[in-house]
Amino acid sequence: MVNTIQKGPFTFHSIIGGYDKNITYLIQTPETEKVWAVDASVSIRGLPCELKNRIAGIFITHTHGDHVAYLDQFISENPEIDIYLFEGSSYKRFDKKFTSISDGDIINIDQFPVKVLHTPGHYPDSCCFLFNDSLFTGDTVFIGRTGRTISAGSNVRTLYRSIYKKVLTLPQDITLFPGHDYGPKPYCSIEENIKMSPLLQAEDEDDFVFRMEEYEHSRIP
Repeated sequence: MVNTIQKGPFTFHSIIGGYDKNITYLIQTPETEKVWAVDASVSIRGLPCELKNRIAGIFITHTHGDHVAYLDQFISENPEIDIYLFEGSSYKRFDKKFTSISDGDIINIDQFPVKVLHTPGHYPDSCCFLFNDSLFTGDTVFIGRTGRTISAGSNVRTLYRSIYKKVLTLPQDITLFPGHDYGPKPYCSIEENIKMSPLLQAEDEDDFVFRMEEYEHSRIP
């Protein structure tokens, strides 16, 4: 299923599939015929035929297997693709293809700047990508809740600092685009997400840790 929206100068296509309602995003600007992707979570065969071989770069939100599952397909279809990956990542399947990125970096696609936010907590190499007034959050923040911190490399206090110091301090009208279709809607503003999620209403770090523990105890698999 492909959903398309226009936000500012960008056209965003979201494709749901992969292992667990994963989302791969394709992004177009009005300047060229090139396309940029966020995550390789969906088979290239699920992408629109007119776009899948025009991908100039792919932004990796983190290297959990479901988010890089189809990276080899993206490279095969687009041999000159640039892969933007956090500099500290241990994931090096395609060394020569990677462009290392770090917190605060600005990557220009056509003439449009994309800002990198390193947001560890769910995973050490987690990053969010800010396209104008749209933030692609991977598994750091979902609609209605945060990412989980139960796997190797996760840390709930680090996640708190990433979310509360970097994401929630952004302008409240910025739209969040998560890496999975888990919420009551596919995307929403930061302000709206805070209102709907108790995990985004913590008083401090300890309160966030408590809320996350309560969430995991009450979570329905």
